[in-house]
Amino acid sequence: MTTITKTTKFPFRWILILNLVWAVAFLHHNGKAAEAAPANNGTQAKAAAAASQAWSSLPDILAHIVPPTFPDRSFDITNYGAKGNGVADCTEAFRKAIDACSQAGGGRVVVPAGVYLTGAIHLKSNVDLDVAKGATIRFSTDPKSYLPMVFTRYEGTEVMNYSPFIYALGQENIAITGEGTLDGQGSHAVWYSWKRIPDPNELVAMGDRGVPVAQRVFGEGHHLRPYFIQPVSCKNVLIKGVHIVDSPMWVMTPLYCTNVTIDGVTVDTQGPNTDGCDPDSCTDVLIKDCHFSDGDDCIAIKSGRDVDGRRVNIPSRNIVIQDCVFKDGHGGVTVGSETSGGVENVFAEHCRFDSPNLDIAMRLKTGMTRGGYIKHVYIRDCTVKSARTGIGINMRYPGTLAGHATPVIRDIDIRNCTFDRLSKEPIIIEGFSDSARVTDVTIAHCIFPNTAARSIITNASRVYLVADQGGGMNE
Repeated sequence: MTTITKTTKFPFRWILILNLVWAVAFLHHNGKAAEAAPANNGTQAKAAAAASQAWSSLPDILAHIVPPTFPDRSFDITNYGAKGNGVADCTEAFRKAIDACSQAGGGRVVVPAGVYLTGAIHLKSNVDLDVAKGATIRFSTDPKSYLPMVFTRYEGTEVMNYSPFIYALGQENIAITGEGTLDGQGSHAVWYSWKRIPDPNELVAMGDRGVPVAQRVFGEGHHLRPYFIQPVSCKNVLIKGVHIVDSPMWVMTPLYCTNVTIDGVTVDTQGPNTDGCDPDSCTDVLIKDCHFSDGDDCIAIKSGRDVDGRRVNIPSRNIVIQDCVFKDGHGGVTVGSETSGGVENVFAEHCRFDSPNLDIAMRLKTGMTRGGYIKHVYIRDCTVKSARTGIGINMRYPGTLAGHATPVIRDIDIRNCTFDRLSKEPIIIEGFSDSARVTDVTIAHCIFPNTAARSIITNASRVYLVADQGGGMNE
């Protein structure tokens, strides 16, 4: 404690200053003291104004997200040899119908009622794959059906691997639409057993060493599961109305794409790592009116992993999530953990979360091997009926603690959300350390239940809890 003797004739204001300096030094040294505080009226007004200004930019973002349209031409796959008996291999029929449609200048490749067994389907510009009500595209359980290999990313690292089930590279104006079903047969294949094989670790090591992508050859003889749907470096993408079941891996994963609309899609899959929708290094993406029940994060916004992700350095930005339902999964609205290219300008509103199995309803996650950033994330007017944890913001994602690429998490605003039932903490905010902190988070006008587990806020600065109710916030 600072001591002032009689011979030290400091004015009283200097005594106050010295004690303030001592207090600041104490808090800095102890890192975890006074992590969060209720905002005063000035801070509340500033946070509300910043959020309002951010939300006012949403109409401009949505104006850039326009679904593609297609010429009024139809190409029925049964005219190209497809048989809807669930037994005949229709791979070549899909290829011929798509080629004919593209060469004619575009239109709809129609999948009529029936069950059509196939391997990989590769879309081309100006083609809408229209899966009619009563139609099922059933994908082969034989890994060889997804050769030859294609360029893709696997969990944020570029690679040559098995083709995704539905794939497009460098195309414009493509769509998958209709009321039919896409059946990945993931639980009937070898895919899920591959999770225990260390090929993913080998790929990450290649990325860290800077091995050229052309030499990262996996595919046959290796065990990297294919994604279900992945357009790569495409413009003007639409996925609408279809029902997707039993995926081998991530379900809808646009990569390096611009102007993507995912509308009214239902995902129902329970395998490991079966994220519902993962925009990866994409710009201008709208995900609306979708229903997710899957074995990992429902929506996870990504931008590359570790050294390889920072090499590519393409962010995800202008991602809009509206009126979606999250029934099962690890996270509902999620950013990360692959954030190496950065994620910014994320807007989520009017969503419903309802599952006791949902680990964290609103989840931002990264770590010290990732680098990059998560910033300008805005969530409002959502209802969480049931989950384990309400809000999780974390810079200590498992497996990322030993790196030195410090990420940034800042400018997060969550407001006007209701959390009815939580079995664990209402809020967890964890920076990595006193020098690698989460900053500038506002959680405002949210209603939390009182839970046995208390909120955890560590290694964070300028975290403001504004007029929240319940959850021990005001104790």
